[in-house]
Amino acid sequence: MRLEITRLKAYEHNPRRGENPEYDRIKASIRADGMDQPLVVTCRPGETDYVVGAGGNTRLHILQALYQETGEDRFYWVDCLFKPWRQESSLLLAHLRENDLRGPLSFIDKARAIFEAKQLIEQEMGRDNLSQRQLATVLRDRGYSLSHGLISQMGYAVHTLLPVIPQALQSGLGRPQVERIRALDRAARQIWKQRDLGDDPSFDGVFAALCGRYDGIEWDLDSLRSAIETEIAEALELSIHAIRVELDAHLHGNLIDVPASDPVPVAVSPSEVDASADTMAGDPGGAKAVRIAEGTPDGPVGDKPPAVSSTVPKVASAAQAGDADSPSNTSSQSSSDPVQDPLPRSVTPSKPPATDLKSLRARAWTLAARLAQRNGIADLVAPLSGKGLGFILRDVPDPSLADQLDADTLGQVSMLWWHLAACAEMTVAPLEAVVATLSDDSILRQALDNQDAGLLFNSVWTLDPGHTAYRLWRQLGDQDWHDLLNLMDTYRLIHRAAADTQVRLWGEL
Repeated sequence: MRLEITRLKAYEHNPRRGENPEYDRIKASIRADGMDQPLVVTCRPGETDYVVGAGGNTRLHILQALYQETGEDRFYWVDCLFKPWRQESSLLLAHLRENDLRGPLSFIDKARAIFEAKQLIEQEMGRDNLSQRQLATVLRDRGYSLSHGLISQMGYAVHTLLPVIPQALQSGLGRPQVERIRALDRAARQIWKQRDLGDDPSFDGVFAALCGRYDGIEWDLDSLRSAIETEIAEALELSIHAIRVELDAHLHGNLIDVPASDPVPVAVSPSEVDASADTMAGDPGGAKAVRIAEGTPDGPVGDKPPAVSSTVPKVASAAQAGDADSPSNTSSQSSSDPVQDPLPRSVTPSKPPATDLKSLRARAWTLAARLAQRNGIADLVAPLSGKGLGFILRDVPDPSLADQLDADTLGQVSMLWWHLAACAEMTVAPLEAVVATLSDDSILRQALDNQDAGLLFNSVWTLDPGHTAYRLWRQLGDQDWHDLLNLMDTYRLIHRAAADTQVRLWGEL
């Protein structure tokens, strides 16, 4: 059928909220050759005008614009394909399907359309509130399949994020970013409630305010995370890094056991102050160290840790965390971008198929970064390109963690740091190879510059090597254990590859 353009109306619930990015191209095509396909239209009961029935809003707007510009009849009379009216929700789903085919919708546009469809379906079915699983079933029966998980993420975007970060969402924030924000929300909420800072509504207010602070075209999740860490740390009067360690544990699936009430912190003497994890902003690269093997620590090396407060809970092993109802078990991604996991996890160290130095170094960096990330010291590990073992440590752990972590957790973090330092050859590499890449205020740099073994030993809790198995190996989760074995195996392979090709690992400067 042919209809006057004045009798055609755009669909008022068009899923695409913004202008079609292909608008100019489509307009030029229609101006030159006309429409190659008729508009699909329908007519609501009791109305005489027709509404676009399955996509085509962009083409209708273009025809209207071209008719106003030219007055030509070829833009006034429109070839249409009429389809009988079914129901309002079917019309919306038809537009969704057509938009999926003709051009990708933004995540928030699609999410809003899905929840508009949900309201329409509920009205048509006489239901008060369809569950997300029921909605997924209804949509599938109507030929529009979405997983329950995707609907859940869409609901979070529409109901929680859209009121507070509309600019970021409308600027193209996609599903992966929404999942990361949601994981951060869940992890921080767990800490908020476990620490008795308030209930869900109180956290909702804080989270919404912080999200709104950073709303904009350029969304930065790291800024939001830092603000949340600061908010919680100030409320608890703890160091930001202590909260970062705890937040990392929640994000990566580790259980956190918080005591019902915070006991009085145990006093720490200067000789007992130790370290455990810190964030440094130095440029990636570099790796060196003091000739520790030739010196001895200034303080005693033993199994007695610094006195610590029990106000910060122990981080459970990854093996225990497997059953935890944590963000990592309910969302595919965490707030801080996790190191990707392309590596096998055999019970014994698996030999990488690659034997070239570049691939082996990349493998070592991936393993080291993954280990550090899951143990709250991710910012201490940096990639090192073209020399060494593929990664370095930027600094020692933050000494304030000695007052925040219990003995087992502090021992695990400290011994893991030493293992990473060994695999990066931080105490073996030539000084000039790495010192220039470390931050000026880095304790590690000071120790290297001054060849001060005592400073390094006093800055990282140095346990009796005979306690390594009990303090570290026993406590590591299966994933961390496999990664540590693979990292040590990769270290050996790097040296073999260097020997076979007569390359000096630290001489490629």
